[in-house]
Amino acid sequence: MLDAELLTNCVEIKLQQEPAFHYIRTHGGRHFCYEAISADAIDIDDIAQALSNICRFAGHLDDFYSVAQHSVLVSRLVPPELALEALLHDASEAYCQDIPAPLKALLPDYRDIESSVDNAIRSLFGLPMGHSPEVKRADLVMLATERRDLGIDDGDKWDILDGIAPTDEFAIHPLNPRQARQLFIARFNELWRVRVEQRRQEIFGDSTP
Repeated sequence: MLDAELLTNCVEIKLQQEPAFHYIRTHGGRHFCYEAISADAIDIDDIAQALSNICRFAGHLDDFYSVAQHSVLVSRLVPPELALEALLHDASEAYCQDIPAPLKALLPDYRDIESSVDNAIRSLFGLPMGHSPEVKRADLVMLATERRDLGIDDGDKWDILDGIAPTDEFAIHPLNPRQARQLFIARFNELWRVRVEQRRQEIFGDSTP
């Protein structure tokens, strides 16, 4: 009887405890919790590190080609005022991974989590909460360009690319993760300096040294 009472008490104590949060430890040592996303857990170096190590197309490529490099190239296909949004359009994948679109369509819970992470990142970096149409189109242009340059054009029709042509501004030359990370961070620093200067001018005017 004593054992049964002890077991009952242990179960009651367990039920009274706070539920365990589900989190990952990032490269920078932060705890990123999916149920309670904190701005303090989001860091551009962690984003760059993760995206540079995630391969596009679920890795079904002859050469490694990262989400980080993809993001930098998308940022070069939009007007300057949209470049930061374009650079970070896939930043949520640093915490949620790059799930192929056909599989993502079957995972509504995943899509909800990804949306929450994306919103938190957009809020932190002062981006619009909705994806700009220009960024969406640039992302599709990059998809068409990747199909052209990465040896994945098997002749099948990709309905999502109807009316979308690859860019003639550059050809893709895949970088290794370290190179892609450096490229991503350099592009972010370039665009963030512009953003900070714009904010300074809005607050203080052009005459402030």
